[in-house]
Amino acid sequence: MTISILVFYALASTVTFVAYLLDKSAARNGQWRTRESTLHLLALIGGWPGALVAQKQLRHKSSKASFLAVFWLTVLLNCGALGLLMTPAGSKALKTLLGMA
Repeated sequence: MTISILVFYALASTVTFVAYLLDKSAARNGQWRTRESTLHLLALIGGWPGALVAQKQLRHKSSKASFLAVFWLTVLLNCGALGLLMTPAGSKALKTLLGMA
C-alpha cells in the first residue's frame, strides 16, 4: 500500500505542477485562468508537493497571503488524513470504503 500511496502523490503532484504552469502561462498571456479553488483541491488530494515546487520554480502563487493561508491549510488537512489512513483503523476504513475488505 505504501508504494501505491507514493505513486498517487507523484501523479497528483505532477498534475498539480502542470496546473500551476498552465495558470502561470494564462496569467502572462491574459487568458482564462485556473480557479484558485481548483489549485487548492489538487493540493488537498495530494498534489501539494508539486504545488510547492511550482510556487518556488515558477514563482507563481507564492506571495499572495490569502492563497497561501488556504494552501497551507490544505497541506495540514492532507497530512492529517494521510496520518489517519496509516493507522490500522484508518487503513481498515479505507479498504472498506474501496470495497477491498
